[in-house]
Amino acid sequence: MVPDCSRAALQALIRQGRVRLNDTVVAQKTKVATGDRVRVDFPAVDTREDEAEAIGLDVLHEDDEVIVIDKPAGLVVHPGAGNRRGTLMNALLYHEPRLAALPRAGIVHRLDKDTSGVMVVARTERARQSLTEALAARRVKRIYRAVCRGRLVAGGMVNAPIGRHRVNRTKMAVTSRGREAVSQYRVLERFEAHTYIEVSLQTGRTHQIRVHMAHVGHPLVGDRLYAGRSHLPSGVGAAVRDAVAAFPRQALHAARLAFDHPATRQSMVIESPLPGDLQALLAKLGATDA
Repeated sequence: MVPDCSRAALQALIRQGRVRLNDTVVAQKTKVATGDRVRVDFPAVDTREDEAEAIGLDVLHEDDEVIVIDKPAGLVVHPGAGNRRGTLMNALLYHEPRLAALPRAGIVHRLDKDTSGVMVVARTERARQSLTEALAARRVKRIYRAVCRGRLVAGGMVNAPIGRHRVNRTKMAVTSRGREAVSQYRVLERFEAHTYIEVSLQTGRTHQIRVHMAHVGHPLVGDRLYAGRSHLPSGVGAAVRDAVAAFPRQALHAARLAFDHPATRQSMVIESPLPGDLQALLAKLGATDA
């Protein structure tokens, strides 16, 4: 009866106490009978219009239902308080003005500001709901490339729940109170004091790869939030030390995204090439390959 609102959004409204059955706040499991009156109190819509800005986008694929882009490092995905301009959303609204009719301009998932790589954006409400449900059901496959500290002997799996950090609310942490989080990683190349890895996500928690790799003692190069101070072995050369110290962001790139097309149901696999800064970092690490 509310076709423009997804099932997940309606469930959230019930949890927030915004759905009443015969003027009584109810739970999701409450059964409805003939003659009952259901009232849904939708939250007020932010009427501020996000501005369209002529920010260049690297489009990897585009059709009537979706846009797949290659997000550069340094680009914020959503506007926020004190940060209404210069974001991916502003760029999308310029690229396709009709996205203004969709929540968050069709953005259904995000990458951290300093993470580069492939993202899919919905162009229609049908596509938005389909992609949102596929993400929730873990039918969207995401593969990342990263450089971490230390020499990993082999690949592995990290199955550790992630939630908000108890003290620093800008951070996430492995905590028993968190939500299920599962990451799998494999070694692509080993260097003197670092490892180039591929990581696949079974879940999609905030900062998941960054938190999980730090949790197992191999934080990502350049991760100022989770890596702490770098302690490289004494034998590591100055060139490698300088390259790692100067790397300006977490060494993390969303390399591949696989999903079923919302309209055709055809399997889509979109890849993003490794950006120049990560290629340069790997070249410097490889110059002293052990």
